[in-house]
Amino acid sequence: MGIKVINDKCIGCKLCVPACPLGAIKVENRKAIIDLDKCNLCGVCPSSCKFSAIEITKEDVHIVDKSQYKNIWVFAEQYEGAVHPVVIELLGEGRKLAKDLGVELCALLLGGDTIEKETKELIECGADKVYLAVAPELKNYTTLPYSTIISDMIRQYKPEIVLFGATTTGRDLASRVAARINAGLTADCTGLAIDKETKLLMQTRPAFGGNIMATIICKNHRPQMSTVRPKVFKKATPDHSRKGQVIRSTPKIDQSDLLVRIVDIIKDATSKVNLAEAEIIVSGGRGIQAPENFKLIEELAGVIGGAVGASRATVDAGWISSHHQVGQTGKTVCPKLYIAVGISGAIQHLAGMGSSDIIVAINKDPDAPIFKVATYGIVGDLFDVVPKLTRKLKEVRG
Repeated sequence: MGIKVINDKCIGCKLCVPACPLGAIKVENRKAIIDLDKCNLCGVCPSSCKFSAIEITKEDVHIVDKSQYKNIWVFAEQYEGAVHPVVIELLGEGRKLAKDLGVELCALLLGGDTIEKETKELIECGADKVYLAVAPELKNYTTLPYSTIISDMIRQYKPEIVLFGATTTGRDLASRVAARINAGLTADCTGLAIDKETKLLMQTRPAFGGNIMATIICKNHRPQMSTVRPKVFKKATPDHSRKGQVIRSTPKIDQSDLLVRIVDIIKDATSKVNLAEAEIIVSGGRGIQAPENFKLIEELAGVIGGAVGASRATVDAGWISSHHQVGQTGKTVCPKLYIAVGISGAIQHLAGMGSSDIIVAINKDPDAPIFKVATYGIVGDLFDVVPKLTRKLKEVRG
């Protein structure tokens, strides 16, 4: 789309200036000028102009033959030969979507020579088919080979829906695949459903800093593509009696795609617990006042066998590494128990932990938003409450 002012018709009447909600129009030398950096093509100004001097042009929309596209695909992300936990979550949700559409659920797995063993778990967790691409160059994820192979497979098999985990890998890969196949992509989804009338995928995600939840549909392009936050959906329950089909291929790797080569993988020794997989998390917020006070959080977490989390404010202040950040710009978690210590409960933090089974909030402000979502709340000074709670738990647990 584009917008332009037809100078032969514009008389500089300024009717369009107050009409623009973005302040993108000004009049100089009796001619309207549109700031294209501000304009979002909302279409208000053409209707305000009595002289038809502003024109919005629309590109022809290419509508694909949607009848050619069928089935739901889940990208089976793997790391060091093991399927990422988010894949099992996507298979569980994908099974529901496939049932609503009456189609098959398929997994797409790329890896090295030993990766075929993972097809069994994918089938047991709901996949009717597993498309398997095996090559030594695919052992570890690199952007270009994976993007090329997956794009080619989508063009060949034409899935209706493709789901990725919103991990570092998934976010990098999904956007590149969408660009290659000219499809849309809804990022960081927290909800998926099939519209009963249109049979379109309704993709729900936070918008405007998490203040609203937007539901997005893709009418004209296929496949419909989403990245989904880990820990949003429950994992699929394995059925060890399930049978499925493995469609194996040995792709030809374009040498021009091998611009990046992984020499070694060095794990962060400071990240002892996988926060996204932890069943118990104790998180500290700005209320702990200083980085050395994270010892209180660590001691409490240690007693109950939990992981240490943190709010964005503490990470931005340099009190703790970003590996521990929970929230919209950090990790999305869904533990059985989440203890929020000195965390007020901003909407961005709640987006990352609101689905926890049990939430315990410790805060001296009785009006803190965290108490609205907490299962149990303790109003008090954390420097008094947390040490007492830690001592009591030590006694109970021996």
